[in-house]
Amino acid sequence: MEQRSSQQSAGQVDRRRFLGLLLAAPTVAAAAQLGSPAEAAAALPEPSDAYDLNDLLTEAAMPTSNLISVQVHQDGTASFEMPRVESGQGVTTTAAMLIAEELDLPVEKVRVTLADARPELLFNQFTAGSNTVISMYTPIRVAAAIARGRLLQAASAELGEPVGLLGSKAGLITSVAGTQLPYGELAEKAASDVTKQVEAVLKPESEFRVVGKPHDRIDARDAVTGRKRFSMDLDVPDALPTMVCRPPTIKGTVDSVSNLDEVRRMPGITDVAQISTGVAVRGATFGQCIDAVNALSVRWGPGTVDGESDETVLEKIKAAEIPLVVPDVGETVEGEFTFHFRNNAALEPNTAVADVRADGAEIWSCLQSPILCQQEVAKKLGLPQEKVTVHVQQGGGAFGRRMFNDVVLEAVEISREIGKPVKLMWHRTDECRQGRTHPMCTSRIRASYSGDKVLTFEQRHTSVATDYTMGFAEAITSMAARLPPLGLGNFAGFSVPVFELTVGVPYKFGATTQLLNEIMQYDTFPTGSNRNLFNPDVRTAQELIVDQLGAKMGKDPYQFRREFIDDERLLAVLDKVAEAGQWGREMAPDTAQGISVHKEYKGATATLVEIDCRPETVNRKIRSAVTGPRVTKVVLAVDAGLALNPRGLEAQMQGGISDGIAQALTSSLHLKDGTFLEGSWDDYFYTRQWNAPPEVEIIVMPPTTGKPGGAGEFGVPSSMAATACAYARATGTMPTSFPINHDKLSFEPKPTVPPLPQSPTNGLDFAY
Repeated sequence: MEQRSSQQSAGQVDRRRFLGLLLAAPTVAAAAQLGSPAEAAAALPEPSDAYDLNDLLTEAAMPTSNLISVQVHQDGTASFEMPRVESGQGVTTTAAMLIAEELDLPVEKVRVTLADARPELLFNQFTAGSNTVISMYTPIRVAAAIARGRLLQAASAELGEPVGLLGSKAGLITSVAGTQLPYGELAEKAASDVTKQVEAVLKPESEFRVVGKPHDRIDARDAVTGRKRFSMDLDVPDALPTMVCRPPTIKGTVDSVSNLDEVRRMPGITDVAQISTGVAVRGATFGQCIDAVNALSVRWGPGTVDGESDETVLEKIKAAEIPLVVPDVGETVEGEFTFHFRNNAALEPNTAVADVRADGAEIWSCLQSPILCQQEVAKKLGLPQEKVTVHVQQGGGAFGRRMFNDVVLEAVEISREIGKPVKLMWHRTDECRQGRTHPMCTSRIRASYSGDKVLTFEQRHTSVATDYTMGFAEAITSMAARLPPLGLGNFAGFSVPVFELTVGVPYKFGATTQLLNEIMQYDTFPTGSNRNLFNPDVRTAQELIVDQLGAKMGKDPYQFRREFIDDERLLAVLDKVAEAGQWGREMAPDTAQGISVHKEYKGATATLVEIDCRPETVNRKIRSAVTGPRVTKVVLAVDAGLALNPRGLEAQMQGGISDGIAQALTSSLHLKDGTFLEGSWDDYFYTRQWNAPPEVEIIVMPPTTGKPGGAGEFGVPSSMAATACAYARATGTMPTSFPINHDKLSFEPKPTVPPLPQSPTNGLDFAY
């Protein structure tokens, strides 16, 4: 039995009544059928208030929602092929909870797997923009509700009792007389031999028993016991470990290799091949591959940014800044902020298994955009798309990095070149020095005020170009007619639509403008969006200026925000963190509180941070580490609408807090002569234990909308901004360069030749 889903246009059905499809299948199966998108809200001053990126992604996915199905099996379990990727954010758990809720089945009896690339799904198989739960909430529920309805009808026929007198619970249909029929016994009888449209009535929220309640992740046990399988754990026949010797500068090329035959004779090595991005080696173990990579003698050609360093790129950015245009009116506050390159790598290295044959190819990897991957592989190999099979694997983090198919295309090229399957893994050094980066950028803001009014607020964001071509480009193009009028900039690179559909100023200020300009397009620097696109930088710059405005107008930062905030939900989370975090309490010298807000993805967050900038903290010594100020306390309140799994939402916010602190204080790449100096995770400083706040409180607000909002990226902007504001208040100096410790190079850069540094053998010496 299998079921699918769909929503008719507004006015035709109520909030709980939907039409869906009963699918032709051997056991009962169903799907949702969502109709035309609702009209966008009336235009407001900021495009993202009227129609944001989530609206675009949801509407782009809607036409194929009827292809998302839930199936009930003879063993009494239900299964669902998740079209979005699971990379640690917990979407498989959320899907299982939704199915369990509507199907009246225990969560442990719902099996959620990841779907292979399915071209017919279009944008329903694109994981980005915190959109998965928003766009799939109704289709999954409708499909499960149809399946439950069919099971009830089958039980009615079996028992000779009206459907209205039957109940369902825990995978059993129960009659008034107490007779029970397990779902498994009804699965075949409830099936349909034709696909047809049927009606489904969804449960009201008042009857929810699973959704909205904290639930452990369904893969938690496998994750902590080591049984969870990632791409690098796959055992594809003859797919041996493979690595690539890469150039010393960004996007360098191979001129020649002088010792190919010698390296081929090294222990365990089966193949060595020159490819477009370097020299690939395949061997019995990854350790043997590392030895072979380092033994290669390669003469390298130039890269795309040879000679460029932080200083030269920043100079180019400043030269491209769009002028501020509003004439001086009243008193003004102005600031210019620099945000340095940041790593876009997830904890799990990029890994892909590829088996290329004359008549087709098979791929295994963690992919946020598997259909585009399938298309790119087919184009590269000159094959019809249907001859390429792409298996989506669970990932250990994504953060936008896995929208890009770099590792897959390399694996495909290597497999084609040597005629054998490969399991390609990037080294940590590859990720830092040749991987995708969050681009360097500046944000310049000028605000004017008179009396108790803010008259103008101008922001000019200038950046090395961000590559949004993977997935976002197709969605934006498909929905072009729906987009509001957009500003200036690089529309061809799709950054302007993404910028204008995500950024905003959440205050009732006067004339407000935000513009983006980009330089050095993404064929120069390999760039990507790093968890929350533009907003961590944009909002941090804004909130620092908001604090300055408040100070100039003689108002407390919290009270100033209360006065000007433009959204009731935002006001509620602001008040909540101020209360829970005891805003305004007496603080020791060189310590302070900071507070900030952010709205996006149909939700609202506020964060209160306490920071310790005392000399004894800033100057504490930890070997080969950036220490500096320490955030000691964080209170974050989040209103994500209907929180489907509050425990999962809390975990997402905790991760966002760590990212926000790191981006404000410690995390950046240093570019020098066309090379990033960071060579591994030991010298790229995400928030470490010694910089993590000892006290963290996440407050999930009561449901406000009846619909879920986004969560995956949502905790970063307000956390980064609050950390920056706290630092400014503790030191008496507004920071203008991020992370604030970027100029402190606390490590000796690893060499670029050989390309892969020796793994440490003294790990216990670094335990604290």
